[in-house]
Amino acid sequence: MRIWISNIICRIVQKQARTGRKSDHYTKSLRSFATTTKMASTTEPLGEFPFWGLLPRKETGVVSLLSKNSNFDGRGTVIAIFDSGVDPGAPGLQVTTEGKVKVIDRIDASGAGDVDTSTVVEATDGVIAGLTGRKLKVPESWVNPSGKFHIGVKSAYTLYPQRLRDRIIKDRKEKQWDPVHKILLAEAQRKLQLLENNKSNGSSNGASSNSLIDKMTKEDAETRVSLLNSLEKKYNDLGPAYDCVLYHDGDVWRACIDTSERGELESGIHLGEYRVTQQWASLTPTDQYNISINVHNDGNILEIVGMCSSHGTHVASIASANFPDAPERNGVAPGAQIVSITIGDNRIGSMETGTALARAMMRVMENPFYKVDVINMSYGEHAHWSNSSRLGELAHEVVNKYGVIWVSSAGNHGPALATVGVPPDFQSDSIIGVGAYVSPDMMTAEYSMIEKLPGCPYTWSSRGPTADGARGVTVCAPGGAITSVPTFTLRSNQLMNGTSMASPHTAGCVALIVSAVKLKSIPYSPYSVRRAIQNTAMGLDVDVFAQGHGLIQVDRAVEHILQHCNSIEDKVRFTVECGSERKKGIHLRNWLADKPVDMSVTVEPVLLDDTRADANQKLSFCMEMVLTCNAPWIRSPSCLQMSYTARSFQVSIDPRGLERGRVYFASVKAYNASNVEKGIMFEVPITIVVPVVDLLHGYKYTCPAEVFRAGCVRRHFLYVPVESTWATVTLKSSHSEKCQRFTLHAVQLKPDCSVKTIEFYKVVNLGCNESSTFVLGVRGGYALEVCLARWWSSLVDGQVEIDIDFHSLRPSHDEVTLFCSDGVQRVDVRAGLRPEELSPQAYLKHHTQVLTPTESKVEVLGGLRDTIPGGRPVYQLILSYNLSVSKAAEVTPKCALLSDVLYESAFESQLWMLFDHNKQLIGSGDAYCTKYSLKLEKGEYTIRLHVRHERPDLLEKLSDLPLTVLTKLSQEVKLDVYTSFNAAVTCGKKAQSLSLGTGAVQPLYLTAPSLTDKTLKGLGLTPGQALLGTLSFAKDEQVRKAVSNHKFGPIRTMPDQYPLRVVVTELPCKKRSSTSATTSPDEKKETKTQTEYLEALRDLQTAWIAKLDCESGEQLHKELMAAHPEHLAGQLARLQALDAGGAQNRQAVIAQAKQVVASVDIAPLLAFYGTKTDTRSDAAKIKTQMDKQRNTLLEAHCRHGSALCADLIPLQPSERPQESTEQLDAIAVEILKFVEPSDSKVIGFFASYYQIRGFDGLAARLIQRQCEEKWTRENEAKFTEAYTRLGWTHAASLIANSHPLRFPTSFTLF
Repeated sequence: MRIWISNIICRIVQKQARTGRKSDHYTKSLRSFATTTKMASTTEPLGEFPFWGLLPRKETGVVSLLSKNSNFDGRGTVIAIFDSGVDPGAPGLQVTTEGKVKVIDRIDASGAGDVDTSTVVEATDGVIAGLTGRKLKVPESWVNPSGKFHIGVKSAYTLYPQRLRDRIIKDRKEKQWDPVHKILLAEAQRKLQLLENNKSNGSSNGASSNSLIDKMTKEDAETRVSLLNSLEKKYNDLGPAYDCVLYHDGDVWRACIDTSERGELESGIHLGEYRVTQQWASLTPTDQYNISINVHNDGNILEIVGMCSSHGTHVASIASANFPDAPERNGVAPGAQIVSITIGDNRIGSMETGTALARAMMRVMENPFYKVDVINMSYGEHAHWSNSSRLGELAHEVVNKYGVIWVSSAGNHGPALATVGVPPDFQSDSIIGVGAYVSPDMMTAEYSMIEKLPGCPYTWSSRGPTADGARGVTVCAPGGAITSVPTFTLRSNQLMNGTSMASPHTAGCVALIVSAVKLKSIPYSPYSVRRAIQNTAMGLDVDVFAQGHGLIQVDRAVEHILQHCNSIEDKVRFTVECGSERKKGIHLRNWLADKPVDMSVTVEPVLLDDTRADANQKLSFCMEMVLTCNAPWIRSPSCLQMSYTARSFQVSIDPRGLERGRVYFASVKAYNASNVEKGIMFEVPITIVVPVVDLLHGYKYTCPAEVFRAGCVRRHFLYVPVESTWATVTLKSSHSEKCQRFTLHAVQLKPDCSVKTIEFYKVVNLGCNESSTFVLGVRGGYALEVCLARWWSSLVDGQVEIDIDFHSLRPSHDEVTLFCSDGVQRVDVRAGLRPEELSPQAYLKHHTQVLTPTESKVEVLGGLRDTIPGGRPVYQLILSYNLSVSKAAEVTPKCALLSDVLYESAFESQLWMLFDHNKQLIGSGDAYCTKYSLKLEKGEYTIRLHVRHERPDLLEKLSDLPLTVLTKLSQEVKLDVYTSFNAAVTCGKKAQSLSLGTGAVQPLYLTAPSLTDKTLKGLGLTPGQALLGTLSFAKDEQVRKAVSNHKFGPIRTMPDQYPLRVVVTELPCKKRSSTSATTSPDEKKETKTQTEYLEALRDLQTAWIAKLDCESGEQLHKELMAAHPEHLAGQLARLQALDAGGAQNRQAVIAQAKQVVASVDIAPLLAFYGTKTDTRSDAAKIKTQMDKQRNTLLEAHCRHGSALCADLIPLQPSERPQESTEQLDAIAVEILKFVEPSDSKVIGFFASYYQIRGFDGLAARLIQRQCEEKWTRENEAKFTEAYTRLGWTHAASLIANSHPLRFPTSFTLF
C-alpha cells in the first residue's frame, strides 16, 4: 500500500513540474512525503502472509503429527461426506498424497438428479427419437451390443443450485434475449409513435378516419409495445431441456446428455458410471457445473450427480484437500480418499430429506466396492425428541453394528444452552458432535482483524447439553477456513465459517488417527477412537458447554491410542441410561431446585456388533472401575465392578447452597482401576439449572451492569411465573464510546419439544448509554435462560445492564375453536401478575381444506441404494391428491400426521410434490411445511406424497392419509369481539381497550364470521373445512407483533398470538323465492310437471342431434324444428353437429350459422343490454332468456367466422377474396356490439380474425389470455406461431424450447 501511494505521489509531482502549477512549497512537500514513504517501504520488511491460518492445523496438532510421521496423513482411509455434494474438479480434490484418485465415488442420495429412463427404444438408421421431440444421431463409435437405448429428459435448472441458476438465467437473458428484445421493442415504439404522428397530422387536415380497421391498426401497434413490455417483465426461462440417452457397452453403463440441444450426441457429454470410470465433466462451458452419473434399476433410472450448493466441496477440502505444489493449503488429512454422498435435495433448497439420509447410511453400512471409515455430516436440524426414530435406528446400526466413525456438526444455533441439533442429539450417543472455535491465527489470516484476541468459541456455535442430558458437544475444532469451492462459483476458494467447518476438521483428524492405527496394524473401534479424542482434548478456559472435552489434539490422540491399544474395552461402548426415562445424562432444568434429588444410573457394556460378537469376548469381559466426581453438590459411589451385564447405582444431587440464576455442570467419571492413565472409560454428565425463583414484586428481575469482553457469555436463569405469557427484556449499555454488538438469546425447554419451540434470538447493536427493549413469548412453569453474548470479534469492552419484566394476559384456552353453528365462543382472559391493558383482536388468515387420496400405492424399491444390508428392501407409499384452485392464491400443503418431524419421525421420510394439469412440477416440500408455500394460478393440480419405511404393513396403514392444504386469504378477516354475551348476540358495542387489575378476569365473546364476506365468499367453503387465524389480547402493538429472527429465518414464537380455528358447519343460506299463497300446491305441482315433461322431451331431442350420424341428426333436426320452429337451441345443436364434422361441412356450417343469426331478433337484445337497470318484477327471468339468446347469437357468429377463417388462413394475404374479409369485418362488428374480443365465448374467433387482418399483436394478446387461463399444448402451439408471425423468434424459441418441461410425459420421480 505504501509503495502504491509513493508511486502516485511521484506521478503527481512530475505532472506539476510539467504544467508549472502549484507553488514550489506544495511540490517540495509532495516530494518530501514521497521520499519518506519510499524510504519507509524499503527499510521496513513486509511481514509473511500467515498461510497456516487460512486452513488452521497447528491448533489441533495436525502439523505436529505429520512432521513426526508423514505417513499418518490419512492414507488408507475413506471419508464419506454427507453434504451437498463434492466437486471433483475443485482445486485440491484430484489426487491423494499417494497419487490415488481423491474422490472415489459420487452419489446423489436425494433423488433430485434422477432421470426416468424407463422408455426403451432402438435406433433406426442411426437415429433415435428423443422425448423432447428431437432426432438424436447416435455416433458410430458407440458400442452397444444389445442395440437398446434407455431415453429420458432432464431440465438443467433442476440440477443447478439457486445461485448458479440465477447466474445462468441472467447470462442467457443478456446474451440471447436482451439484444433481440430491445431492438424489437424500440422498433415497435417507433412504429407506434409514427402512427400517432400520422394520425395527428391527418386530424389537423380534417382527414381523420374512425373506421374499424384504423382503430384496430392503432390498437395493434399499442398491443405490440404492451406485449413486449410484458414479456420483459414476466420473462420466465425454464432453462434447457436435455435429452438423456443411456446404454450398456458390455462392461459399464454409459450415458450421453445432449447439451447441444440439436440432437448432436457426438458433441454432448458422454460419461460412464463414476465409481468405475471416475469420469466427470462440466455440463456447459458457461456453468462450469461438474457432473457425473450412476445407473439404477437395470437402466430405468439415470442418476445425474451434481451439487446443490458449494458447502460440501468446502467441507471436503477442509477434511482432505491435497495440493502437491502448495502443501501449506492442504486439508487436515490429504492422504484420505473421499466418497461424496449428496443428502441435500435441490427441489427443496438443499434441505436434507429422510430418503437421502437413509440411502446415505445404507451405502456406508456395507459396500461391496470400498470400506468407509469416517462419516462427516455438516448438516442437521433440531428434533423434538431423540429417544426413538427410524433414522435414529439406522444411525445406530451405522456406528454400533458396522463400526463407522461418525462426526457431525453441533449446529450454529448458540449461544444459549441446549441448542445442539441432530445428529449429535440422536438416540445413540456414539456420534461425535463438534463445536466451532476461532483461534488468534484465524482472526488474522481469515478475518483480517486489526489485532488478535484470545481464542474462543464462535458466538453462534451451538451449546450443550442435549435435552436428555448428554454433552451434545464432544470436542471443538477450528470453525472457519478459506479453501476450495466448486468451479461453478467461478472462484478458487472462499471463506466459510460454522460448525460445518469444525466438523470436517475433526473428521480429518479422525482419519489421521485411523490411518495411524491401520499402518501399525492395531485394532480399533469407534469407541476407542472417540475415547482417545476425549481423553486428550485440550481444555480451554471458556464455556464447557461450547467446547465439550476441549479443543481436539490429534497428535496426542494418536499417541494415546498407540500407547493404550489391545485392551479389553477397545471394542466396547458403555451405554449410560439415567432415571426412569432412560436418558443419556442428567439434565435438571424445569424445577425449583429447592431439595436434593436421587437419580438412578444404569451402565451396560456393549460390544461392537453385539449380536454377532464372539461369545468368548462377552464371557471374558470384566472390569473394575473407580468412580470420581469433584463437584461438592454431587454424591456418587467410588467404585463399580462390571462384567458383560448392566449395573446400576445412585447419584445424589443437592442444589441447596448453590447460587441461583446459574447453571452448573459436572460429571461422574469412570476409570479402569488397572489402567487409570488411559483416561475416562465412561462418564455420567450432569447439568443442573438453579433458577431464580423469587422475583421482585413477583414479576421483575434486574441484573446490575456487567463488563462484557469479546466472546463473553452471561446466562441468567429464571423460573417463569406460572401465570406469565410474555416478558420484556431491556438492555442498557454504558462505558463505551463505540457501538457494541451483542447476541440476545432466550430459550425455554418443554418436554418432547425442540429448542426452537419457545425461543427468542436477536443480534443487537447498542450505542453508548443506549437502551433497547425486546418482547419474547414465555410459558409459565418452565425455566427461562436469558443469554447475552458479546460478539466474538469485538475489540472494545462494554457494560450492559439487564432488566426483565414478566407480563400475563392468559386466556382460558391455549387454542380457541369456534363452530359457526354456535355463533359465539367465550374466552376468559386473566391478568395474573400485574395490571395490564387489554385490547382483544381476532383475525382469520388462512383457509384450510382436507384432501383425501384419490390413489394409493405401496411398492418395493430395492436395488443397491434402497436395500438395507442383510436383504432388507425399503418400500414406498405414494398417495395422490387432487387440488382445485378457484382463483390465484398462495397455498401450503401439510401432512399433519407427519408434520414437523424428520430425524425423530417413526417413518423414514416424507416428500410431497405439486404438479399442474400438464404434470409440470411446480414445487416440493417436506416435513417442515411452514418453509414451503407456493403461489398458484387458477386451475387443477395434483399433489403426490411419498412416505418410506422398511415395513410395508406400516405404510398400508397410511393408505387413507389425509392432506391439509392451507390457503392464504387475499385479505385478513377480522372477527368481532365483545365483552358481554348480549352485546355479541345483538351486535352491540364491541370490545375496546380495557384495564385489568392484578388477578382480574375478563370474559370475551367471539362471534362467527359471515360466510358471505367478500373474502370468504369465493372460497367454496364446505362443512368441515376451517378458517385459521390468531387471537391477541395485549394493547401494546410491540407485544402483538413481536417476532424473532434467527440467522436461519424467523422463529415462530409469537408472544401474544394464540391459534384461532373457525369450523364451517353450514353453508350460507340462499334467499328463497316467495310464492303466491292462493296457488294450490296440487295445481302448481301438476302444471309444473306437464311443462317439465314437454321441455325435457324437446331438450332430449336437441341433445341427440349432435350424437347421431349426419343423416339421422339432420332428420331429427327437421322433426324438432317442425314441432318447435322458434327453438334456437335446436338450430344451434345442428350447427354444432355440422361444425364437428370437419372441413367438408364448412359451407353447411356457414349456411346454418346464418340461419341461426336470422332467427335472433337483435333489436330487443341491444335494447335490453343498453338498459342500465331493469326494475321489472321478472327481471331475473328475462335476463336469463336474453343471455341465452345472446350466447346463441355469439356462438353462431363465431362458428360462421371461424369457418371463413379456416379457409382463408392457408392463403397468402393477396390471395384472400375481399368479399370474405369483408364478411369477417361485418361479423366482428356484430360481435363487438355485445362483448369484447377477450370474452371467452369469442376469443377463439377473434384470434383467427386478427391473424387474417394482419393484426398479429392483437391475436397474440388473445392467445396469451387463453394460455393464462389454461396452458395446453394447443394454446402453446398457437402462442409460438403468433410470436413467429410477429417476427419475435426469441420469444417463440423460449416457449418452444421449454415445451418438454411444460408437458412432461410422466410425473417427476421421488
